Amino acid sequence: MTADPIELAARDLAVVWHPCTQMHDHSFLPMVPIARAQGAWLHGHDGRRYLDAVASWWTCLLGHRHPRIVAALKDQLDRLDHVMLAGFTHAPAIELAEELVRIAPPPATGGAPLRRVFYADNGSSAIEVALKLSFHYWRNLGQHARTRFIALTGSYHGETLGALAVTDVALYRETYAPLLLQPIFAPSPDAWDAAPGESAAACAARRLGELRAILQRHAHEVCAVVVEPLVQCAGGMRMHDASYLGGLRALCDEFQVHLVADEIAVGFGRTGTLFACEQGGVAPDFLCLSKGLTGGTLALAAVLTHEQVYQAFYAEHASGKAFLHSHSYTGNPLACRAALATLAVLREEPVLERNRALAAHLQARLAPLRAHPQVGEVRQTGMIAAIELVRDRATRAPFPARERRGLRVYRHGLDRGVVLRPLGNVVYFMPPYCITPDEIDFMVEVACEGIALALR
Repeated sequence: MTADPIELAARDLAVVWHPCTQMHDHSFLPMVPIARAQGAWLHGHDGRRYLDAVASWWTCLLGHRHPRIVAALKDQLDRLDHVMLAGFTHAPAIELAEELVRIAPPPATGGAPLRRVFYADNGSSAIEVALKLSFHYWRNLGQHARTRFIALTGSYHGETLGALAVTDVALYRETYAPLLLQPIFAPSPDAWDAAPGESAAACAARRLGELRAILQRHAHEVCAVVVEPLVQCAGGMRMHDASYLGGLRALCDEFQVHLVADEIAVGFGRTGTLFACEQGGVAPDFLCLSKGLTGGTLALAAVLTHEQVYQAFYAEHASGKAFLHSHSYTGNPLACRAALATLAVLREEPVLERNRALAAHLQARLAPLRAHPQVGEVRQTGMIAAIELVRDRATRAPFPARERRGLRVYRHGLDRGVVLRPLGNVVYFMPPYCITPDEIDFMVEVACEGIALALR
């Protein structure tokens, strides 16, 4: 189906309110109507194509319209579109839960095996489920004083009210602060904040000491610590040493609080292992998954937990201990089939092995930027890489947000056919795993051009 892109943009702006957007920007920033997609590329109605360097908000894990996922969806649509998951079940939901339990990060050094799966619709909803389950668990055990959560500075966990409460990005949180729970924010182990001469591991150890002090004061009122393992994504692609995860698990066990791992963005191979928690050898009490779970095709989320949590809710109806959280599309059969196909590709094809080679190629292409006088840091964890633009490299003084340097990079990217969506002054890459070395070269080349223009 073809359509005039200018007409489509005008119709859109007459009725659609877009996410994470100041709509006034589109008075000067053209809307980009997309007609189709394949692999790492989006194709516009005007005949232009765009390399999707951010995997469409980090969801399109294996590339657009992966043939195995498309085939699974077509097959499922001929069988069962949807049925509520209260009192009913279906094979895709069962098989997916079985597979998630099978591949969940094992408790090599801490935690318990994850054996139960609760479905939700999206990442924010998964965080809501985990927060409510943790709170309700302690309540079912008679510990009513536990009503607070600990999150890390610079964290982002979503924009529904519970998820936003444990988010520490002012751009999203500040407006709604009067509506939110009041968490305790612990200093992030972000290696960017390391003292001069301090290694990432030493920075992580120091931050664990500060968290210990917080737990000593507040553990009695805390339900859980919520963390994005290895990479704090929407907070600016901040990265920390994997040793933090093992230390965090030990502290949660010592002070008897839950550990919630938000792997919504970093799961399914993004950090080099299937799950980021594996690099710390830990299993969390709640593992939140979404985004790449369905390969970017349909909305689905899952929260995994262990048997001890499940058993705290398993009782006679009259006890009032049931977890009554629900979503209409919980465990949708189509979404579950897409997820099963995605996991089959990860299981049966050498995806992570290819990713290691692609990540090394990306690292080599970014190396020249490390010496740039206005690049504060080039950082990378697996298939996530970021470039921190600064006004002065020596002092790390940032550019004022009002200058919108990142927007200049974004606009240049569109002009050249690459979707780059910087986080403020952080230009990052999180491409689909189907990207080729030549496409990485093009992606980095266009980003470097955009950075040069933005720094003028």
